[in-house]
Amino acid sequence: VSAFSLFLIGPYLKGEVKGMDGYRKNSHAVHDIKYHVIWVTKYRYKILSGPIAIRARELIRQGCEARGIIILQGSVGKDHIHLLISCPPSLAPSKILQYLKGRSSRLLQDEFPELKKRYWGQHLWARGYFCATVGTVTEEIIRNYIANQFNEEKNDIFNIEE
Repeated sequence: VSAFSLFLIGPYLKGEVKGMDGYRKNSHAVHDIKYHVIWVTKYRYKILSGPIAIRARELIRQGCEARGIIILQGSVGKDHIHLLISCPPSLAPSKILQYLKGRSSRLLQDEFPELKKRYWGQHLWARGYFCATVGTVTEEIIRNYIANQFNEEKNDIFNIEE
């Protein structure tokens, strides 16, 4: 393995490489999947400060690393977590959030007794979350590419190659 290969593999899972084109590659897929996700504390309590915020960030980083998720940007607000992540195609956004929220809630409440007392139902995070896909290609560009791919019927939204 060359030094250049190690440089590329560094922040990614073993066996996965980020190419010069910005796409992540593994043995069966080439992908660039990014999500913008936000979740909030239950009742929007402003509990994420000081050592609790630092530990929450640490737990989220660990959880992402364990699942092959790369945090491109993130912030811990007083009552919410905001992330821009890149993930493998095998992970659904709902499963990513279920894992990150569940693990961080359980471990934060175990480490900080004041949270366990405040959130007696053992739910640190509110039920929902926000998730949006992120990309450099707009929907219009994708529609035009698909519609003009075979230069046939342009009024049909689902073409068949002859």
